[in-house]
Amino acid sequence: MKSSYNFKNMKKAEPKYLKRLKETVTIRLDPQVIAYFKDLALKTDIPYQSLVNYVLRDYAMHGLEPSANWIKPKEKSRRKAV
Repeated sequence: MKSSYNFKNMKKAEPKYLKRLKETVTIRLDPQVIAYFKDLALKTDIPYQSLVNYVLRDYAMHGLEPSANWIKPKEKSRRKAV
């Protein structure tokens, strides 16, 4: 073993998985949604955060959109009779 090493000519190693790193985000989820994914995580032995990511990735990859109507219906205006 050498007493000292010269690292000046070393090349920087690029991890092969660098493109697949995940980004940390904060989102608000309903307690029922969290409970559903935690129960599913116990059954599948996959962390619930990963399951949520898989579902969202599947939606994104297939260009899916939620089927629920997210727009609240407008309230009927209450006009006073003259």
